[in-house]
Amino acid sequence: MQEKGAGYLRVGVKNGGCAGMEYVMDYATAPETLDEVVEDNGVTILIDAKAVLFLLGSEVDYEVTPLHEKFVFRNPNQTDACGCGESVTIVPAVDA
Repeated sequence: MQEKGAGYLRVGVKNGGCAGMEYVMDYATAPETLDEVVEDNGVTILIDAKAVLFLLGSEVDYEVTPLHEKFVFRNPNQTDACGCGESVTIVPAVDA
């Protein structure tokens, strides 16, 4: 359910789960001061400033199959995931 007035989706990461980190998503009414604003294919997503180095190069897609509908993260910085798929191991991107 979308919050009234929420116009953005904010994506980030938090410590948790057996693999160490979890992707998090939340609605936002406006970007925060240090959020990274990403626009692609008519969609605007806010990246939490604390998560930028963990999410650099990532693709977020919405997948629909006969068994589920979910967001899917393809993250080149992800090095491992737990067996249940709820948490991941992510290393920060290295400056090139």
